[in-house]
Amino acid sequence: MPLDYPAALNLRTCGARYSWTDREVMLYALGVGMGSDPLKEEELQFVNEAFATSKPLKVIPTFASVCVWGARPGVIDLNRVMVVDGERDITFHKPMPVAANVTADARVRGIYDKGKEKGAIVQNEVVVREGSGDKIVTILSSTFARGDGGFGGPSEGMPEPHQVPRRAPDRSLDIPTRPDQALIYRLSGDRNPLHSDPEFACRAGFSRPILHGMCTYGLTCRAVLQSYADYDPSAFHRHRARFSAPVFPGEVVTVNLWKDGNSISFEACVRERRVTVVKNGQTVLH
Repeated sequence: MPLDYPAALNLRTCGARYSWTDREVMLYALGVGMGSDPLKEEELQFVNEAFATSKPLKVIPTFASVCVWGARPGVIDLNRVMVVDGERDITFHKPMPVAANVTADARVRGIYDKGKEKGAIVQNEVVVREGSGDKIVTILSSTFARGDGGFGGPSEGMPEPHQVPRRAPDRSLDIPTRPDQALIYRLSGDRNPLHSDPEFACRAGFSRPILHGMCTYGLTCRAVLQSYADYDPSAFHRHRARFSAPVFPGEVVTVNLWKDGNSISFEACVRERRVTVVKNGQTVLH
């Protein structure tokens, strides 16, 4: 059945309740590789609350991408085997709290038809609020539904991607991933078997399970935290990126960064395969 464009465009939910504690915060940090050096105190502060000398637990800004996992406007009938993350754009209205009770409002922002053989883009918006009603984060997510193009919807209107500078990167960081990283990251919410089941991954056209695009997104956040934010999560105002190719667990991700004032542009690649995995990345710092 082709995607029902008018019905999908009207989907929305309001006031869904969610909560998290420091356990979910630390599990996410482990899932994106924080603490791989158990003696590096700057990273331990994201995965450890039990210092001999008291230090507050820090929250990786992109924890926002999983803090209300499952929040969505409703169900759109898509070919799930062919669905992958397309991009994420998170605006931080205040730093992510270590623990919270929140509500989430979700709506479909747009659906774009790339053609019968080229798939469709579904863009959702989720606004996460404190009990007071104040916004914590606004999350824009784009899903690439590779098997659902040709439904007759608009082909244009997507926001323009951020353009990274053409000069050589100001900094480059190599971030190793673990062979079991997808198995850890999935415990933060995304149980898609594409990332854990070799047979399912093969049916989807991959030689083996791939790393979550949102885990790679977290790696780029780590790169900015380390290089330009002095490991201070409160420095983040916005973090956005487009996923262009999958990472396989165990690969080394190289993040190239460009600094222009409070705007940090970035792209990421796997040099061993000569493939760019994240494009059009931008962090805006306070």
